[in-house]
Amino acid sequence: MVELVILVRLVELVTLVILVLLVKLVLGCVMRKQIIDRIEIMQGDITQLSIDAIVNAANSSLLGGGGVDGAIHNTAGSGLLEACRTIGGCPTGEARLTKGYNLPSRFVIHTVGPVYNTDNKGNCRLLLTSCYQNSLSLAVENKISSIAFPAISCGVYGYPVEEACSIAVKTACGVLANQNSIKRLIFILFSSENFQIYVDYLKGIKTK
Repeated sequence: MVELVILVRLVELVTLVILVLLVKLVLGCVMRKQIIDRIEIMQGDITQLSIDAIVNAANSSLLGGGGVDGAIHNTAGSGLLEACRTIGGCPTGEARLTKGYNLPSRFVIHTVGPVYNTDNKGNCRLLLTSCYQNSLSLAVENKISSIAFPAISCGVYGYPVEEACSIAVKTACGVLANQNSIKRLIFILFSSENFQIYVDYLKGIKTK
């Protein structure tokens, strides 16, 4: 009789553990869907987005350059350059905020990505992760609800797009899981090849 009671209790305990695990699994799937639904992948020109903030893949001087950086400065006008002069630069991995000036976006968040180095991949990963984390922290602090990122460090800085995409999306998901203030997060890619890499990566996350 005692053995039967023990067996029944063990069955009840195992059943409870299974139910708890199932609930956690369901809640995790729901939460992951809610996070991913706030992420968009687009192909186009980041300077034309009418949102709260766009992120500039800047150099450490913040005084303009080529690629996305040059396009943002050209569209924003001289006011952006003057504002950046007063900041005094930005170290790699950090981020700074300015107004958008002539851009459709209200703000520009400038972040400096790492130059890819095959001999120091770990540090490059940490610095690129910091770019996204610090940019999103500024967005939260300034009540920015919609933000767009280019593929940071994937131009002349040479970061492999597949790896950079993984870092970008995983970091964004981690921040969105703890912050409800950002309602819309866009990754906007200029080339069709990079666009497809991001689309495929996000699809892979959705099916996991």
